[in-house]
Amino acid sequence: MFGLLFNGFVLLVYLIHKDRLTVAEIYLGNLALADFVLLSGLPFWAMNILNEFNWPYGDALCKLVNSAIVVNFYTSSYTLVMISADRYLALVKTMEAAWLRRTLYAKLICLLLWMWGLLLSTPTMLHRKVKFIEELGTTACVMDYSHGSSWKLTHQVLMNVMGFLVPFLIILFSSLNILKALSERKESSGFRDINDSKATALVYAVTLLFLLCWGPYQVVIFLDILNDVGVLDEARWYHALNIAAQVSVYLAFLNSALNPLLYAFSGQYFRRKFCALLLLHFTSSTDNLFLKSSPNYLRESNGPLLISL
Repeated sequence: MFGLLFNGFVLLVYLIHKDRLTVAEIYLGNLALADFVLLSGLPFWAMNILNEFNWPYGDALCKLVNSAIVVNFYTSSYTLVMISADRYLALVKTMEAAWLRRTLYAKLICLLLWMWGLLLSTPTMLHRKVKFIEELGTTACVMDYSHGSSWKLTHQVLMNVMGFLVPFLIILFSSLNILKALSERKESSGFRDINDSKATALVYAVTLLFLLCWGPYQVVIFLDILNDVGVLDEARWYHALNIAAQVSVYLAFLNSALNPLLYAFSGQYFRRKFCALLLLHFTSSTDNLFLKSSPNYLRESNGPLLISL
């Protein structure tokens, strides 16, 4: 609920405000959209759990809801990558890469990220289906790998490598270089810039949040891979991995609720846009109140408001 509220609020501010979006704001808007769609699938999961894992919505929604969650997981992760990369270009490669930081390029990259998410979600689209589970006595929406176990390994490796390792390494590289550039700027200027301090704190927060939210889930997936290939004893690890997978996936989804707090609400430009909208609304309301309370106005029966001076 909070995630939908926060991300919806970010999207609403960007849609209502008339100013042209910057490159950073395009990425923030794309992140909010991806997180919003991802979180929109969770009520279906909640009802599924309340229904004791009997999926009541049919095979089509089983594929659609879960595929949308996976697509937006990848899109959200790689949008975080682009936000870190854009911050790297802005602070470290300011002059050399100025031509890369164009709004048209940012929009094209966002489109490519959605296509990339669709491609990486192929295993989910193919193997998510409603199936009767005899040992549980339920008709559940599950990943069915009965036609080839290699698809499960492919899906898990994609989640581990393309869903976490690659994005985290890029975010870490960008963060380290940003911190280095800010440190060099401080040494050359001889004083501490409060804006640089805020940027440093945000870099640390971005990296730490991504690691804390997605790290445990990715560790569970990696342990499950070891379990499937026989490195771990399945009888001993199965129950623990099942519980850990359910807890860690919700921690991962928490990232989508916290992203707008970290990226948008903490940014001074977003706050300026929001304050400008509040000021515009307040000014408009005040003007209307003044007009209605003023004795010196005339209104024609079917015409515009006429003010006598």
